[in-house]
Amino acid sequence: MSIVIRIICPTLALAIALSVMLAAASTSSSARAELQLELGDLLLNDRRYWESIHVYNRAKEGATPGQLERASAGLLQSLLRVGEFHMVREEADFLDSLNPQKPEIISLYADALWASGMFVEADQIYREVLESSPSSPGGHHGLARSLAARNQLESGLVEVHRAIEVEPENPIFHHTHGQILSRLRRFEEAAAAFERVVKLSPYSATSEQTKWARAQVRFLRSFGDRVPFEMSDEDVVHEIPFRIINDKIVVRARLNGGDPFPLVIDSGAEQMVLSLETAQRFGVRSIINTVSAGVGAVGLREIDMGRADSIQLGTFEVRNVPVLIKNPPLTGLPSTRVPDGLSPLALGMSVIIDYRNKRLTLARTLPDEPADVVMPMWVGRLAVIRGVVNGQYPRSFVVDTGGEVISISLGTARSIDTRPIRNIPLQVFGTSGWDEDAYLLPGVDLAFDEVLYENYPVVVLNLHRPSVLLGFQLGGILGHTFLSNYVVAMDINRSELRLKRY
Repeated sequence: MSIVIRIICPTLALAIALSVMLAAASTSSSARAELQLELGDLLLNDRRYWESIHVYNRAKEGATPGQLERASAGLLQSLLRVGEFHMVREEADFLDSLNPQKPEIISLYADALWASGMFVEADQIYREVLESSPSSPGGHHGLARSLAARNQLESGLVEVHRAIEVEPENPIFHHTHGQILSRLRRFEEAAAAFERVVKLSPYSATSEQTKWARAQVRFLRSFGDRVPFEMSDEDVVHEIPFRIINDKIVVRARLNGGDPFPLVIDSGAEQMVLSLETAQRFGVRSIINTVSAGVGAVGLREIDMGRADSIQLGTFEVRNVPVLIKNPPLTGLPSTRVPDGLSPLALGMSVIIDYRNKRLTLARTLPDEPADVVMPMWVGRLAVIRGVVNGQYPRSFVVDTGGEVISISLGTARSIDTRPIRNIPLQVFGTSGWDEDAYLLPGVDLAFDEVLYENYPVVVLNLHRPSVLLGFQLGGILGHTFLSNYVVAMDINRSELRLKRY
């Protein structure tokens, strides 16, 4: 009987709140707003985000200034959870116009900037919040995420610990804790952090977030005593020849000691990614089922995840490597098979790509070399840099050695002033199938530091699903068309993208 009561309590609470609201229909507007706020909070805590969005919007009607701030903050939290990034930025600007003074609401505003890809601005606000309110959990959590994206993982770990000390039952904090521990290769501790995510997530046994966390616990613990990303000598600098095939960097690799096979160096992949055929050929077995996302109509898709015992590229060898396996495979593929790929960044390695001399350099610490352009690089699941579109729209662009062209997201295209004279649809096949929204947009101005593309035709892609998975709005992708003009250094230790002109 007690189990039944626990299951129906949320529904009863919502029903009671609704009945009270109906009974209070004739009360003052501020009283009605208060009831809407209480209902919105219930829905938000129950992870019924879309319903809470509507309720918080209603709560704004007739609200007092204090209620309006609460309604906007609740609405912003809900929008962040569902990845409605365009609405996130609009609501964040509205919340900022209310001139909030509470540290947690100010850090929430910074969260919205982060979700918009405005990492520098968010980082500054997190630090300002902590200067005025040193115990702010939102400030510590935001700074932890910012430090981790700049590869200051140990410092990020300190900050997320401080956030958890103040607010130990916030599953988002534990999720960030697990991600940082995973990047530090402390898999058993990361598994424990994701277990806490599951335990602290209310009424969410079937939610995607909780299923992902459960799967991560199983996967991380499957390593047992194995050392993740184990290397014999981490101080060696490796130089590897490559070929360019279909605008992609292709090396010869060995997997689990097998015969050499072609592998794409793909910084736009969050892990090593293999076809089912390749995984079966070299004995890489599935351990869990997880969620991935990419360009294409399928969007979020469930695929397998396993572990490679060893990967060898020339003189470079790494053992015990997580691998995404494209199973189930997509149907309706173009004639050319989607290649297998590996991101050196996912291995914790920095990389120099000399396109002209077709030489790849892998190292924990890159040698010092001159550069013409140096840009800050933020690395989470992918590496991104800042670009400015049409002189006034800052956006975050993925540095994608596996990509072919310069593209912007559909969301970016809708927000800028340029409009196509006519729609030029394109056939684009991404990692998640055909992108039915893809088209060519001429006349766009792009700036990446001092690198300028004026009146340039860009490919517009639907990047909403990858953005949701990453937790921030992607502005676009920089592929071969951009990168091949330079010797490209992606330096994790310095958090820099360095470009040297030929």
